[in-house]
Amino acid sequence: MAAETAPNGQKRAPKPMSALKRVYLIAYNALNAVLWSVVLGRTVATLYTRGLDAGPASVYPAVGEWTKWTQTLAALEIVHSLLGVVRAPLLTTLMQVSSRFALVWGAVHFYPSVAASPAYSSMLLAWSTTEVIRYLFFALSLSGIEPAVLQWFRYSGFYVLYPVGISSELWELFLASTAAREEGDMAKFVTGVVVMATYLPGAPKLYGHMMRQRRKVLGGGAKKTQ
Repeated sequence: MAAETAPNGQKRAPKPMSALKRVYLIAYNALNAVLWSVVLGRTVATLYTRGLDAGPASVYPAVGEWTKWTQTLAALEIVHSLLGVVRAPLLTTLMQVSSRFALVWGAVHFYPSVAASPAYSSMLLAWSTTEVIRYLFFALSLSGIEPAVLQWFRYSGFYVLYPVGISSELWELFLASTAAREEGDMAKFVTGVVVMATYLPGAPKLYGHMMRQRRKVLGGGAKKTQ
């Protein structure tokens, strides 16, 4: 938390986090780490047991509903930002959460057949790996534990995971928009096109945000706890 400025111009020490808030955030992050671990584990297990040919088509039946409700819990991220529970930028949080909602409650919800594409599996692998690392890091950090290896993955994993996730999301949106057009549902088709268009300004902005976080934490800046 940034230090406040006193009337004499000197910076005050940051206000310590209350015990109740700390316990809540540890529980919240730990729960999400477990939920996303299930997504990751089921996705990997399904692809392994069913093989790369039949596996992708089996991932949605195995973990689709679990993923949808696990991702829905992320709506609390917006509430946390609005209420100042965490210091995450509201706009960045809205972009991250809303884009995923467009996938789980939009594209895949209305057109489950698009989840048979390998892009759905790669999307879940990118999402779940990212979130297991992120939530586990926050839960441990709030508990006073910051493993250097986990911290490095938290602020460096996006180099691989972000491009995989973004490209997979766009392909799923494209497939859903194509299905909507073929059905003559122009409302869903236009919505899909608009959502895809938001990735043009949104993806670089989010990538830049992650780069700044990495420089701040791993480049010698102050550490963040949330």
